[in-house]
Parts: sequence; C-alpha cells; structure tokens
Amino acid sequence: MSGTWTVEEVAARVEPGMTVGIGGWGSRRKPMELVAAVARRGVGDLTVVSYGGPDVGLLCALGLVRRLVFGFVSLDTIPLEPWFRRARQEGTLPEVMELDEGMVLQGLRAAAWGVPFLPMRAGLGSAVVDTNPQLRTVRSPYADDTELLAMPALPLDVALVHVHRAEADGTGQVLGIDPYMDAWMCRAAREAYVSCERLGLDPDQPKSCIVDGTCVDGVVVAPGGAWFTDCSPDYPRDQAALEAYAATAKDPVAWATWRQERGL
Repeated sequence: MSGTWTVEEVAARVEPGMTVGIGGWGSRRKPMELVAAVARRGVGDLTVVSYGGPDVGLLCALGLVRRLVFGFVSLDTIPLEPWFRRARQEGTLPEVMELDEGMVLQGLRAAAWGVPFLPMRAGLGSAVVDTNPQLRTVRSPYADDTELLAMPALPLDVALVHVHRAEADGTGQVLGIDPYMDAWMCRAAREAYVSCERLGLDPDQPKSCIVDGTCVDGVVVAPGGAWFTDCSPDYPRDQAALEAYAATAKDPVAWATWRQERGL
C-alpha cells in the first residue's frame, strides 16, 4: 500500500500504546509536521524510538510518552533538549532506555531482519549495561568464545520520517549529506509513512534514493514539513524559531502562546 496521504490520515494511524519510530537526527530533518499532527490528536502512552530532537521534546512536553528509547535527545546548538531535560528532572517520563547510538541502529536492524537480537561490541564495559539491566550478553558459538552484547530488536508499529523528495510509490530521496537511519526506521516498522518536500525524484542523484518504497505505506506532500529543523539543501535550521521553542520550557506564558499558535 502506498500513494499520497494527508497529514491527518497518517496521524490517525497512530494509536495509544503504540511504538513509534521517528526519523531524523537531533534538530535535523525531523518530520515535525507529522509529529505535530500526532500531538494534536493527544495520542498518549507511546513508546518512542528516536535519535531525538524537538520531536521527543514536544511529545514529552505534552505528556504523551510512556517509554523512550534513544541514543541522545539534542537540539544540536542547544546540547540537551529542554523539554526532555525537564521531563527527566521532574520524573514525568515513566521509562527510558538510554543507549549508544549504534545500539539503536542494531536494534532497528534486528527488527528489520526479523531476528530477536543482534550481537555487537558497543555497550560492553560501559554504564549502558548498568542502566539497562534487561540487556544480556551472548558467547560466540565459534572457537574464540567472544562475549558480545545481545542488542534486542526494536520493532516499530509506525515509523514517521521526512525526506527531500519522494514518489507516490514510497521511494524516498535524501539530498542532504547524511541519510541518518530513516531507511532502517521504515524497514523495522509494521507501517511506515514518509513526508516529503515535494513529489518527484532528482534524476541526477539516483544513489540518494535511500528509502525503499516497498517498505512505505503512504507519502505525505508537506513542504516545510521538517521546519524548524534543518532540511538542507531545501532550507536550513531556523535558529530563531528553535531558540523560541526551547525557551518555552522555562516560560509557561510563552509555552501557552506557542501551543495556541500551532493548534496544540
């Protein structure tokens, strides 16, 4: 199933209790229009898997996240996302699984490949294992008997990603310098939805078609759909808007105004 969808139709696919993977990286190419649409519906009790930025902060600010699986939550120019920081400090984020960035990737790969875990070295000998007692190690079945971390699969109910260009069949093209983990988000998900700046691929950059249309259930044409995060080369991060958003974590009046302006 593919074809063009509205933002509201995609948001309606997210139900309470689901595990939602959100593409992008920090304050770069986040599917903010899709995330805002989910937030407007007030869908809560979510497990969110993300290399987090304002997507995570916004959902935490609205109390919609029950469990967060993350490699980091940052606005880049502001190292720690303010609403995420506040949720951690105030204890309003019930459950977290803080991982190495590579561990999140390996968990997505395991889900995409249909295996319960994948072995890796990252995490061994670090506090990641101490703070995640559910993690286990395995021994290599071969002669070296190497001990490895068994990173569990991170299957997603829904993946939301934003790309520069897409076709109605779901093929997604990333024209920036880094594709992040968006393709793995889509592969690891039962349903995946891609928003794009515009339909139609750039024929001069065929190798940048990183999202496989067979893994995508719907495409949303959403010009500016990553704003205020970076979506270069189409548009840069809106630093003034990012800072205004960040300031709302310490100013209830500014937060109320920000929410009202966005219908949240």
